[in-house]
This record gives sequence, C-alpha cells and structure tokens, in this order.
Amino acid sequence: MIVQSLIDEFEHEVNSTRRLLLAVPEKDLGFRPSPTSWTMGELAQHIATIYYWYVGSLTQDVYDMGADSFERGATDDIRATIELFEKNVEKARVAIRSITEESLAVQWTMKFGDRTLIGPMPRNLVVRGFLFNHLYHHRGELIVYLRATGNKVPGLYGPTYEESTGLG
Repeated sequence: MIVQSLIDEFEHEVNSTRRLLLAVPEKDLGFRPSPTSWTMGELAQHIATIYYWYVGSLTQDVYDMGADSFERGATDDIRATIELFEKNVEKARVAIRSITEESLAVQWTMKFGDRTLIGPMPRNLVVRGFLFNHLYHHRGELIVYLRATGNKVPGLYGPTYEESTGLG
C-alpha cells in the first residue's frame, strides 16, 4: 500500500516538475539572486539530477556518490537539462517500481568515499526526505527565480496567484 502511494506521488510530481522546467526561459539561465546562489540553469540541472539519485537510493543499501558517475549537461542549455531530466526520470521510474514494503524498512546510508553524508536511516525516510522533499524544496526555489525574473510560473497544485487573480 505504501509503495503504490509513493509510485503514484512520484508520477504526479514528475509531471509537475516537467511543467516547471519547461517554464524556464533560455534567456534567464544565468540569473543568480545572490553571489552564493546557483544560477537558474544550475538549479534546473540540479532538479533534473535528483531523479538520477533514485537509482542509488532505492537499489543500494550504501550509496557512494563518490564512486558513481552521472551525466550532467551544460547549465546554459535548458533543452539539454530537460533531456537529462527525461533520461533520469526513466531510470528513477524503474528504481521506484522495484521497491517493496520490506525494502523501505532497510537501513540506508549515503557516502562520499569514506565520509558518511546521510544515515544510516530507514529507506522510507530517504524516499520522503532525500528524494521527494529535497526535490520540492528546489522546485520552490526555482519558482522564486522565475518570479524574480518576471516569468510566468505554472500552477503545480492548482492555479497560481496570477492566474487566480487574473493578473497572469
């Protein structure tokens, strides 16, 4: 029951993420709200990359990011980022469909070489915290970037403020 709920949420949110990435204009990929912030292109690419992490998070009990090599495209090409997103979603879809109720209780750890970054913790917390909530956090940031640059934000959970007030 929990597994199917996670799969359903994953599929719903993939569509929302896709709509958000498709709203990112090429002209604003270099926008950076502060000197320590990512550019809009870097943030969009990070969102696309999170889907790659489903594989290591859901199929390995210890995921060593230092030993993994994953593709990253140019951050100044939104089409490349969207292609990366689509490739990573397919990998994530296979991984999330492989989990079982039992595998959600297994302890999971993320490492970078000898350094432990996250965990150990039950995989069900990894799915919600590291994968889902992490993605939602960065999508919220991207929405702020879009608004700060005067771009339209797609409604992810119903109409946006602009749509509901007739301003958009």
